[in-house]
Amino acid sequence: MTNQRKFALVTGAGSGIGRAAALGLRAAGFSVALTGRRAAELERTIGMAQAGGGEMLALPADVSDPASVQTLFAQLKRAFGRLDVLFNNAGTGAPGVPMEDLTFEQWSRVLGVNLTGAFLCSQQAIKLMKAQDPRGGRIINNGSISAHVPRPNSAPYTATKHAITGLTKSIALDNRNFDIACGQIDIGNAATEMTERMTAGVPQANGTTMVEPRIDARHVADAVVYMASLPLDANVLTMTVMATKMPFVGRG
Repeated sequence: MTNQRKFALVTGAGSGIGRAAALGLRAAGFSVALTGRRAAELERTIGMAQAGGGEMLALPADVSDPASVQTLFAQLKRAFGRLDVLFNNAGTGAPGVPMEDLTFEQWSRVLGVNLTGAFLCSQQAIKLMKAQDPRGGRIINNGSISAHVPRPNSAPYTATKHAITGLTKSIALDNRNFDIACGQIDIGNAATEMTERMTAGVPQANGTTMVEPRIDARHVADAVVYMASLPLDANVLTMTVMATKMPFVGRG
């Protein structure tokens, strides 16, 4: 990183990977805007920050709603004036039931948060990054191991994460002439609220149930900080950070 002040936005910053990444970026010197639907959890993240580091600002929003995202970026521009890094982290899942038993509402909610949310935030970030001076910035998308292979009964989540890979590559291609880099981090079993059930065992492709190992979310945060801190002439297009002994290689 240069001595120039850097500004980041983390979606889904009220828990899990988003919280860890926001705190990691702040400790690395970024001023960080945190967004998510639960204002109290965003403030809780800010309260966890250690002394020193950059500014932190809670900007509650629903990333699946276009008007909410537009308001979010208007607030961000007023507060920071620019954006150097967007971490599209917000995500949700659906009940682990056979696909035919999912409701349209369950399907739509996952697509709205995981895919449409990343699209809407990227769209606004690109507009800001193209217009600011110095021009450019970086978008990092949270892909997940499910961007490669599914878990049983995970059609909505898996579909969105596969789509994130296509979105990442399209953003990278369409914006490289504007000094906007885009990469994807695929995470395997970070120890968060979302993966707590793995400590009791989760269904495997062969019909068994198995306890899966997890890793401290700070390792993911460190990887996000590394990606975010690169100069714009260098990019990590894809990175996988996973528990060494999780059943990913060979899954399915």
